[in-house]
Amino acid sequence: MSAHRLLATSAPLSRRHLLKVAGATLLAGSLAAQAGLAGCKKDEGDGPRRVVIGTLATEDFLPVWVAQEEGLFNPEVLDVQVQVFQSATELQAGIKSGQVHLAMTDPMVTAGIFVSGTNVRIQWITLGTTAAQGRFGIMVNAENHAAGYTSLKRLADMPIGVGSNTILEYVMDTLMARAGVAEKHVKKTEVQKLPLRYQNMMDGVITAAALPASLLALGEANGCVCVADDTTGDNISQSVMIARADWLDSDPDKVLLGALMAGWNEAVGHINASPDAYRALLVEKANLNEVLAETYPVSTYPGCQLPTNEMIDPVLDWMSTKGYLEYPITYDAATGAFLPAV
Repeated sequence: MSAHRLLATSAPLSRRHLLKVAGATLLAGSLAAQAGLAGCKKDEGDGPRRVVIGTLATEDFLPVWVAQEEGLFNPEVLDVQVQVFQSATELQAGIKSGQVHLAMTDPMVTAGIFVSGTNVRIQWITLGTTAAQGRFGIMVNAENHAAGYTSLKRLADMPIGVGSNTILEYVMDTLMARAGVAEKHVKKTEVQKLPLRYQNMMDGVITAAALPASLLALGEANGCVCVADDTTGDNISQSVMIARADWLDSDPDKVLLGALMAGWNEAVGHINASPDAYRALLVEKANLNEVLAETYPVSTYPGCQLPTNEMIDPVLDWMSTKGYLEYPITYDAATGAFLPAV
């Protein structure tokens, strides 16, 4: 019986029992995946190792695409294959099954995967070492903006489209709290699919929508207005590269991880030195609308570094408050690992 099923059907568990269940589930998940991961292993001296990285079609992943395009991953060590998933749900399933070894995602997805029984560790921030890197915001259409919905305070008690248990919900809650809007006056309309959420905002089905950078830019190109975003003030959002713990343990000398990080860092140097040179690749790989092909800003990317506790702890606190974690966990900023809270 999974920890999730056990928690859902059993009588209330003691904290000691709960932590035992969590630990056993993580161990079982690790052992179950070893057969699949073993198929990707090669003996020392037997050529490059196949490494599969999962992602959504998003700008956060650009350095990997650049590293592939320009041959920056050491071919004597790595055979990097990228698998692009169509939804966050499919990406999470790929991580849990061992279909991918690493994945680009966000801290709350990572925490959710961990508590569901798959031991994963954060390896580095892909975007978000500063508030200016990456953009999430709340947008209204031109008609609603003209009607006076020009601030987050004006959006109190108005329906805002968002997906529950997502980075966008976290950013939205944080921005609304900063603006002085009490939680009871934040009215959320569940719209998980981003294209539908954007279209509902455009059509006025909802007053506003919480959206990522690419859809904010598309909306602005079509006369919409972003009334608030997270690019100023405290840094509240990151995307991260994570790895399965069993894959990391299969590479004890960190040869593969080191080669991946070296390729990422070199690609970051290329992008940051000449961002406009990589816009066409970004538009292609991230499936950006053709309206943005000539104007979409290419972000400044960070070199490999782990997120701090100041970045991750508020996310875990928010998830606990919302009931999105099956049991409390902590984050170790020295290793990128999550642990059951003691």
